[in-house]
Amino acid sequence: MKSIGACFALVMMGGLLTAGQQQPEQTPPGVHQAMQVPPPAQGTPPVFQPNPARRRVDPARMKQEAEELAKLAQQVPSEVDGANAGRLPKDLSEQLKKIEKLSKNLRHELSP
Repeated sequence: MKSIGACFALVMMGGLLTAGQQQPEQTPPGVHQAMQVPPPAQGTPPVFQPNPARRRVDPARMKQEAEELAKLAQQVPSEVDGANAGRLPKDLSEQLKKIEKLSKNLRHELSP
């Protein structure tokens, strides 16, 4: 019985010792490439390079989309009240999808 207890204690101690050892940290991909890029010269500000693929903002189209979004959003509360009363409008789901699409487009156009 004592030998079983001693074997068990040795196995547990070995497990604790190996559990305490840490695995070497793996470097994420791209870090080595970033480390090879030379740092900017001392005192020079970072260079901003605008994204050439960014579309130009069309103010007239944005205004039209904003007005359409406002019009659709004003209709939603009355249609939701109708849905609560048991009258679900057929186009409510489509209106909500259109609102989501318009707001996403406007957010994309206005974000830097």
